[in-house]
Amino acid sequence: MNGLFISFEGIDGAGKSTHIERLANAFKAQGREVTLTREPGGTPLAEQLRKMVLNDPMDAMTEALLVFAARRDHINQVILPALARGEVLLCDRFTDATFAYQGAGRGFDWQVLTELEAWVQGRDPQGDPSQAKQLVQPDLTIWFDLSANIAAQRLASARVPDKFESQPLAFFEKVAAGYARRMAADPARFARINADQTPEAVWQDVDQAVRHKGLLPC
Repeated sequence: MNGLFISFEGIDGAGKSTHIERLANAFKAQGREVTLTREPGGTPLAEQLRKMVLNDPMDAMTEALLVFAARRDHINQVILPALARGEVLLCDRFTDATFAYQGAGRGFDWQVLTELEAWVQGRDPQGDPSQAKQLVQPDLTIWFDLSANIAAQRLASARVPDKFESQPLAFFEKVAAGYARRMAADPARFARINADQTPEAVWQDVDQAVRHKGLLPC
């Protein structure tokens, strides 16, 4: 079997975690091995960098560099090995989040992020240096699109917010615009889910998006 890479994107409160677990169970029911992971994070080194990015004050460039450093370790230690084993890898956020949060939300240069993406995620799957590099990217990105107001209401009593969750609503409106820009640049990879529905309705949309891509049998 070929490995599958699916990322889940969206602001906190959009419901990603609940549906990652449910999708993992759907793949397991088909006899697939599933790896659940997250970004920033997924390895001991990347988890240390995650704590710094989410809690320590720093400028947008430092955030971006730390996130991509964590991503490089994550790709090498977790993502590529899981895909090589033919597993289904479900990741809570990937590079689209960096463009949305550091790029659109924090205002960091979009072109520099694009260059970092190419450096960190570039690979030649055949090992032939004469061939163009291919980016490590998800086969499907499920974007849980939810207004910042509703997300804030959901998170109000959930936990102590990190420095991103503490941002004003205008920040998350920019983040949503960043996700929309990424989807516009690569529409075939994205499935936009209206996250302002009942959990069951959201799940039905997630399930349909995955089956529409042929990643689960219809």
